[in-house]
Amino acid sequence: MLGEQAAQPYTVQVERQNGVLRDRLACLTRKTHAFAKVVATWRACFSLVLFEHNGVLPHVALRVPLAMPDGQRRYQQRTPAMVLGLADHAWSRSEFLTHPVYHGT
Repeated sequence: MLGEQAAQPYTVQVERQNGVLRDRLACLTRKTHAFAKVVATWRACFSLVLFEHNGVLPHVALRVPLAMPDGQRRYQQRTPAMVLGLADHAWSRSEFLTHPVYHGT
């Protein structure tokens, strides 16, 4: 958990996350043939979508103006992971899928 739990949390963030998941995961939409019948499949799909949302796609609300604009670029694009200090750059999908993972004993 990151920080203390709010006494009465706002539902905006939860509803936005639900909308993102419904938009990107076919198994969450109504009347679909894309079922996630196996728990491992559901976890893998869910994790991929959450990482894409937080580590790959830059968010407009998180961008910061550049001190020296470079041609057409006036802002530094940032992902939520960059803002939290979990990443120093926006990851690509191929970088995420090929990154080695340490499985501790």
